[in-house]
Amino acid sequence: MELDLIRRLYGKGARIYDAVFGPLLDRGRHAVVEAINESDVRSVLEVGVGTGLSLPLYRRDLRITAIDLSPEMLTKARERARDLPQVEAIHEMDAQNLTFPDASFDAVVAMYVAAVVPDMGRLFRELRRVCKPGGLILVVNHLAAEAGVLGAFDRLVAPASRAMAIRSDLRLKTLVDTAGLAVESVEDAGIGGYIKLVRFRNHPA
Repeated sequence: MELDLIRRLYGKGARIYDAVFGPLLDRGRHAVVEAINESDVRSVLEVGVGTGLSLPLYRRDLRITAIDLSPEMLTKARERARDLPQVEAIHEMDAQNLTFPDASFDAVVAMYVAAVVPDMGRLFRELRRVCKPGGLILVVNHLAAEAGVLGAFDRLVAPASRAMAIRSDLRLKTLVDTAGLAVESVEDAGIGGYIKLVRFRNHPA
């Protein structure tokens, strides 16, 4: 899953993303933002903001910085954020190579990114680095079923998903082991439990 392929695919999909994936991924998006809104954090980095569907949902007193790899997606995100006081900045940036200083944010949010980046280990190293010690790291993503019909289906579609720059066979254990962080909770966040919200605390597991 090379960055150029990911950038190209999401650039082509920017026009239809809201209509196709907006409703499908809505519950997970709301779950993450609600967790942030109910916390005492102030500064938040959202990694993989896409077209910015989440941005209007954040509390207006927060300071949101958002990044994405796709210029086409970011054009829509900037339009959506134009009158939102909570959005401080939106940048084109690789989540595996963040340019922010260490410990820049109270919380870091990664929505539907873990199964897309070429190197998930690099992603989590960067999330840990830019989040303040003890801060929140919230990850929402599709996670493969462990067994049964759904598990077999995930394994079957894995090659096609990889061709579309999506890792469909990502499992919870792999995500947690790669993160290297203490897990506070795991909750269902859509599609019958296919999507999970994993809440990490930024200190070693």
